[in-house]
Amino acid sequence: MTDTRRPAPTEPLPPERLADRLMEVFALVGPLYRRVQRKIEQDNAARGVSVGVRAVLDLLHTHGDLTVPQLGRLQSLSRQFVQRMTNEAATHDWVTTAPNPAHQRSPLIRLTPAGRATIESITTREKAMLAELPGDLTDAEIDACLRVLGRLVDGFAEIEQGGEGGDSGAAR
Repeated sequence: MTDTRRPAPTEPLPPERLADRLMEVFALVGPLYRRVQRKIEQDNAARGVSVGVRAVLDLLHTHGDLTVPQLGRLQSLSRQFVQRMTNEAATHDWVTTAPNPAHQRSPLIRLTPAGRATIESITTREKAMLAELPGDLTDAEIDACLRVLGRLVDGFAEIEQGGEGGDSGAAR
């Protein structure tokens, strides 16, 4: 017989219950992701910024100069796709390449002043949109959400790498 008691809010969930609750998270994350991506595409289309290019600009703005393979790992995307997005950004003069002292064949991708202005304008507009959403959320609730999503990212990074662990925090 299965234990049907509900654990106290501070007790870790048993594996079966955890799986059920995480499925509830996925049921919300999928549609949310698609809606946000559509909104980003609509808002940035006039500027010629695709979702992929926006992601590259955002990562460079957040992390500084990176190589295409590093950008791909951070997004869990193929190097080829990220290279196409980087090339697209370069045609708009939003990124440039710089020599990489650590690896000659993999140049660093760097934001240009135009790229920095573009991503800052985009994120300012997105933050203003988010500020308009109704919300009575607390810092603790946001922290809990980030903790759950971070665990999922880490867990799937381990699965993707064959359970070896590796650089499981790279996607965050």
